[in-house]
Amino acid sequence: MGTVNDQPLGERGANRSRRPNSKAFRDFIASQWGPVEVEEAERTRHPAADHTETRRDAIGQLFPGERLVFPAGRPKVRSNDTDYRFRPHSAFAHLTGLGADHEPEAVLVLHPLDEAAVTPGGPTHEAVLYLRPAATRDTPEFYADSAAGEFWVGRRPTLEDMAVHTGIRTEDLASLRDALAKDVGAGQVQLRVIAEADAAVTAMVQQVRQEAGLAVVGGEDPTQAPDAKLAEAASELRLIKDAFEVDQMRQAIAATIKGFERVVQALPQAATVRRGERVVEATFETGARVDGNGVGYETIAAAGNHATTLHWIRNTGAVRPGELLLLDAGIEVDSLYTADITRTIPISGRYSEVQRRVWEAVVDAADAAFAAARPGNKFRDVHDAAMVVIAQRLEEWGLLPVTAEESLKPDGQQHRRWMVHGTSHHLGLDVHDCAQARKELYMDAELRPGMVFTIEPGLYFKAEDLAVPPEYRGIGCRCEDDVLITADGNINLSAALPRRADQIEAWMAGLRA
Repeated sequence: MGTVNDQPLGERGANRSRRPNSKAFRDFIASQWGPVEVEEAERTRHPAADHTETRRDAIGQLFPGERLVFPAGRPKVRSNDTDYRFRPHSAFAHLTGLGADHEPEAVLVLHPLDEAAVTPGGPTHEAVLYLRPAATRDTPEFYADSAAGEFWVGRRPTLEDMAVHTGIRTEDLASLRDALAKDVGAGQVQLRVIAEADAAVTAMVQQVRQEAGLAVVGGEDPTQAPDAKLAEAASELRLIKDAFEVDQMRQAIAATIKGFERVVQALPQAATVRRGERVVEATFETGARVDGNGVGYETIAAAGNHATTLHWIRNTGAVRPGELLLLDAGIEVDSLYTADITRTIPISGRYSEVQRRVWEAVVDAADAAFAAARPGNKFRDVHDAAMVVIAQRLEEWGLLPVTAEESLKPDGQQHRRWMVHGTSHHLGLDVHDCAQARKELYMDAELRPGMVFTIEPGLYFKAEDLAVPPEYRGIGCRCEDDVLITADGNINLSAALPRRADQIEAWMAGLRA
């Protein structure tokens, strides 16, 4: 297996390399090749291309006269000289439409147009996509480069194909440095880069800056740094989803619901093995690779008391009848948009009285949050609405040491012992999308049509929690749906997955029939 990380492949795997290099071999491997079959989709304009052009124009308007650099990144090392499957940086994917494993080492650059060429409201930049061109079969790269050679990684698109597919002018990656350096300097073109995406490209940008006399990259306040501002803007650009993005998320959610159905059907098998949570995980993730690009994040398959651990991803536990399974999982489609859904279901197919009580309280809290998820309300209002229900239920059950009203005050918050996380986060290319957006545009923001986020209240009573009666201990419940804000309210995009206890029991019985 190859890599495109900073260390050259020849150095990383030299001690085990047995690749032939004789002239006879080189002459023979370069001969007698027929044409390569090309998928038609690679030579047609991507359905996101019109939307990505609008997105590039929007971010360009924020930085007139500056050169903006968005690397795709490089595969991350898994161990030694093997890498994880490549996933491009989300800002790159958002602005190019390239998802799945396109295209390691690629760099999107928005070059500023001459001031005379900029019209009011018109484009401020020209987009150029810098790529490694596909090597012909008479070159050593074809058979010797395990990072990019087609013998190793399969057919790679030509620059011409990628220009048609993305609607962006393409250039050889070898010309990137000269392109970045053009007219850079004090009083001339300034450079900004998504610094976290590709260390090698960031180092190249830094070198260009230094050679041009731009040694200072930001001031004392790191949030004012040019690169941080670009990352912030790229994150905020995704706060409002366009029609293409919403459609992709609907597809991801539909695939995820299918995955939940497969898990229900696999529960009897999961209950027969020592690490039944792994059966749940594997069942869901098999469907994720069949119906999408993979999972959008590590699957939480938490049975019994493990459901009270918020990010339980070890998935090493047993799946026992009579207990609950908290499944928090999402499928990422090829465009890299992901779902994020949670249901807490009875492994035996029916909730006990206490399990039902806790689960229904969580769903009631979610319903209150949905009611608050309307244009004009604040993002934080969604969480506050859920917390009112959570506190009231805990008071009714006699679990709070104070009244619900007292607990809900800022200097109270005792109810948060059993729900320490927030109720919502933005969702999209990243499962926690738009995370670098400013607080006033995220937590303090007014809800606007096109926002997509989760609603996910929960209650978690750990087995060792002596503040609750024994019948509650070891019960963890979370209900999570994906919501789209509309002009007059919201749409629960994941509403096709049952939520109420009676509905879930009937759904499970039907799948097992």
